[in-house]
Amino acid sequence: MSQLFQPPMGTTPAPAARRVRVLIVDDSALVRRILSDALSKQPDIEVVGWAPDPYVARERIAQLRPDVMTLDIEMPRMDGLSFLSKLMKHFPMPVVVCSSLTPQNSDTALRALSLGAVDVIAKPGSAMATSDVADEVVRAVRTAAHARVTRRVGAEPAAAAGAPRASVSTFSTTNKIIALGASTGGTIALEQVLKRFPSDAPGTVIVQHMPEHFTLSFAKRLDGMCAIRVQEAKDGDQVVPGLALIAPGGKHMVLQASGSQWIARVKDGPKVHHQRPAVDVLFQSVARSAGRNAVAALLTGMGADGAKGMLAMREAGAHTIAQNEETCIVYGMPKEAVKLDAAVDILPLDRIADALLQQVARIR
Repeated sequence: MSQLFQPPMGTTPAPAARRVRVLIVDDSALVRRILSDALSKQPDIEVVGWAPDPYVARERIAQLRPDVMTLDIEMPRMDGLSFLSKLMKHFPMPVVVCSSLTPQNSDTALRALSLGAVDVIAKPGSAMATSDVADEVVRAVRTAAHARVTRRVGAEPAAAAGAPRASVSTFSTTNKIIALGASTGGTIALEQVLKRFPSDAPGTVIVQHMPEHFTLSFAKRLDGMCAIRVQEAKDGDQVVPGLALIAPGGKHMVLQASGSQWIARVKDGPKVHHQRPAVDVLFQSVARSAGRNAVAALLTGMGADGAKGMLAMREAGAHTIAQNEETCIVYGMPKEAVKLDAAVDILPLDRIADALLQQVARIR
């Protein structure tokens, strides 16, 4: 089993002008057809092959040298997580995990992200073969083609040590807010940030682009490893010190002032930047409601979501931070914020948590 991978020799990144070459790995012929049809219609994407299980996939990778792979989780002979772990150790490449929308599968999909998968999307099937699913597959593959993928030699990396963490217990955090936004690569980035928050950190509101059901599992996973409590937001939840609320997949979240309290409102609405929840929706509401009493960070992700909202926060007096290019899986959203001059600071991931807490300490 340890010899499953012999890395193909001479593999080089795809030239920018070449179409993105995709390998589909799934034991379902129906899913393979749906994914292939959606991707093959795109002029910038080429489906170069498919595989029904990891052993065939290993041969296809060596023969076809794809740029991106879509990967099922439940497959015969070897499960997708075991295959992904071996792949990222021996021949790292951008992988988009396709998983059914169930609580059990969402837990597994989050483990796949921790092992190095770039993104996770809802697995299409006969009842889900809609244009929305097709669009999501295409966007995920295009994003993955731009991702910075590194070799994983062990378990998921621990948060890097940074500057001494600011103490927030010496002053009131009741009227202060931290707002975070992330997309591709954000599950690991948010983990590294939130792990550094003390239990009395200011109330924190978060948008991570993720399908419904997955956000609940993500919140529970973070809650088990952080000093701060982490929950999937429900409409009307109070945003209080020691609590981080993650916008539920498929819903927007906004911050609302209610007397001396902060309230999270969860609502429907059109997608913004193809996303629901959208970072821009959250950040715009924080700018309106909290103004200079807020700090924000925009983390790794493809596209422009969050850039205009961060600009609104900066103009309202908030301190804003963009993750730097070198530590992003995909330098898209932070890059757009930098272009707009929306970020006061541009920092590596391992310095962002401490910078947020230090800026909170300066709010009076």
